[in-house]
Amino acid sequence: MNYLNETIDSLNDKLKKGELDAKQLAKDTAENIKKTDEKINAFITVDEDAKVAEDLNFDNKLAGVPIAIKDNIITEGLKTTAASHILYNFEPVYESTVVAKLKAAQATIIGKTNMDEFAMGSSTETSYFGDTKNPWNLNKVPGGSSGGSAAAVASGEVVAALGSDTGGSIRQPASFNGIFGIKPTYGRVSRWGLIAFASSLDQIGVMSKRVKDSAEVLNVIAGADDRDATVSEKEVPDYTAFLGKDVKGLRVAVPKEYMSDAVEAGVKKAVQAKIDLLKENGAIINEVSLPHTKYVVPTYYIIASSEASANLERYDGIRYGFRAEDAKNLEEVFVKSRSEGFGDEVKRRIMLGSFALSAGAYDKFFLQAAKVRTLICQDFAKVFEDNDVIVGPVSTETAFDLNSEISDPIKMYNNDILTISANMAGIPAASVPAGLSETTGMPVGFQIMGNRFDEGHVFQVADFIERSNKFYEQKPAGLED
Repeated sequence: MNYLNETIDSLNDKLKKGELDAKQLAKDTAENIKKTDEKINAFITVDEDAKVAEDLNFDNKLAGVPIAIKDNIITEGLKTTAASHILYNFEPVYESTVVAKLKAAQATIIGKTNMDEFAMGSSTETSYFGDTKNPWNLNKVPGGSSGGSAAAVASGEVVAALGSDTGGSIRQPASFNGIFGIKPTYGRVSRWGLIAFASSLDQIGVMSKRVKDSAEVLNVIAGADDRDATVSEKEVPDYTAFLGKDVKGLRVAVPKEYMSDAVEAGVKKAVQAKIDLLKENGAIINEVSLPHTKYVVPTYYIIASSEASANLERYDGIRYGFRAEDAKNLEEVFVKSRSEGFGDEVKRRIMLGSFALSAGAYDKFFLQAAKVRTLICQDFAKVFEDNDVIVGPVSTETAFDLNSEISDPIKMYNNDILTISANMAGIPAASVPAGLSETTGMPVGFQIMGNRFDEGHVFQVADFIERSNKFYEQKPAGLED
């Protein structure tokens, strides 16, 4: 079973008519994943005995449809590792809210996708379980940290997958893999059962080849949850209702900071073509400024690392996960287990965050970063007073070569400069394919950001772009024999 030519609607139709059997579909999907993953390594765990709901009700669009889950989202009874040695054998005893909602909609959970360790990275090269490859070019990274979910969708292993986005971890891999990915408004989807990286920034979202597929999955997983105090109780609209519309009269902001000379020529040309397309179809294009963009990377890495240093304190080698074998006392259990269990990037961010929160540095670093975050939020609020969406590139470049940037943390961190702001402001943002870069021949993502809880306009523009170029018809060249 390969999903490159399928959608959730097409699968639902075939299952409803009896042309597909849900249990056989799950088995065929697992078999295809095993075969395809010899090249891609998109999955950490494949559930070959995935439980298919009984008495399927095909009024549920997801009934019987296999869905992949990023491996930092808790799945009861199915190994959840966060791609880390310290959780290499962790099997949860409870279910995350999003997975519980998918199961209630009778979706089949087919497996857990590879990622950067604890979602810390932009290339899926920090995983304890090995690198994931980009289906468009096996020598390129798939992006990160949700690179496994993106590669699984792009290679046709699944029709849709969940990811998480702390600073661009859904949008950047979606861009690199030529698929659609959306990070909803912070608080739109429950984080209960998401292994925390930076709690004020993390948000679960969806990745799929087609915009409508993500809308249908988000319809299921969004909404209130008594177990998450940060989730909104706002009513969840039917996101598919925003599809199929034109863009006439839509007010579209283009930040000058997002179209600078730092953006690769092929990326800029592909993105500008879509901006021109929106204008030709009646959208009102406004050049704006987000003046604090130049501060987002240092601000983000101070705040995110500080929150990470607190969240990862629980991994102590005592309660669950990896424990060093040669520890002679309690202190050595803590030190050796964490030293051997965490990878270099995770250790780097723990140390950075611990320093930023220390008595001598708190006022100088963390407090200042929190103030700048407020200014970033104000930048967006001002733009949205007169605009419906903000658009631009997802990344300054297309997918880069494996092992080309992993040894340079600063260069790797700067990959997030165009995506971080949406997390800082808590607004919805998505990546939809704009085409292939003339410079590199790799996919380019077109980023669309909306005001808080206005995923509707994001879906509207993304769907319009998708209908204009039908990029989903193109197949990743890296999978060709």
